[in-house]
Amino acid sequence: MENRIQGIHHITAIAGDAKRNFDFYTKTMGLRFIKRTVNFDDPQTYHFYFGDEQGTPGSILTFFPWGSAVRQGRRGAGMATEIGYSVPEGSLDFWVKRFEDHNVIYNKPAEKFGEKYLTFLDPDGLKLELIVPSSTDERKPFESGDVTAGVATRGFYNSTLTLNNIEGTARVLTDIFGYKQIAKEGNRFRYATDAIGTANIIDLVELPTEQRGLGANGTIHHVAFRVKDDAAQMDIRKKIVEAGLNITPQIDRNYFHSLYFREPGGVLFEIATDNPGFTVDEPLEELGKNLKLPAQYEPMRKKIEAHLAPLD
Repeated sequence: MENRIQGIHHITAIAGDAKRNFDFYTKTMGLRFIKRTVNFDDPQTYHFYFGDEQGTPGSILTFFPWGSAVRQGRRGAGMATEIGYSVPEGSLDFWVKRFEDHNVIYNKPAEKFGEKYLTFLDPDGLKLELIVPSSTDERKPFESGDVTAGVATRGFYNSTLTLNNIEGTARVLTDIFGYKQIAKEGNRFRYATDAIGTANIIDLVELPTEQRGLGANGTIHHVAFRVKDDAAQMDIRKKIVEAGLNITPQIDRNYFHSLYFREPGGVLFEIATDNPGFTVDEPLEELGKNLKLPAQYEPMRKKIEAHLAPLD
């Protein structure tokens, strides 16, 4: 297989209260809690991972819940501003009722690029969408309670980046990542890769006078793109360096290996490997049940556990 970007690996956002974030995504949204760990750069803060049953790349939404001290962020230029989930045909009525029952802020279903979608906000103001793709998404959903297979999310559909000028960002997507522009509506430009059939769309919204966003509570921290392994990752890294962009060395995140860089529009991008996966430190049936710490923090376990808010 050619060393290409395989769509979205995961998306990471910032939240406030940890328990509220945990409850919303596991109970209201019905996602599986696949990993409870800590921010590797700030072990006093949780790092939550939500996804499908196995934590398949393309389904993984992660959060740094920094608590009540974190200021409220603001969506704006130079950041990812929307997260789109794929849902089945006929499921939006279920989600509208569910959002009403759970006091979730949402907009009435609408349509773009010929596809129905439902916009809503999580408790911290993060903007998400449920999108009914024009072609059936065959990914196996995680079922939880009354969020059954007929309505459950299938994983990511897309992410939207808001930019003052899309030119530099589009060049990264096309020249380095292998994406192509497939559609345009107004100031929204849709790019996709044919390397994979799902979680493969990035929308660029161009707003020349839009104020720069403020990265804090309720905003997206970064978008991670997927590669199959370390060799593919290093091949992509070489292309990024050759394009004159600054990129980190490889960083071991236990469940994947990461590279980080800011694309010309200011959005933080990550390149993440499929390997080694989320069962590297606990079996599939135990995912998310226990606090997993990287080796360097194990000697501090008692202190860390005492600081973190209880979830269950």
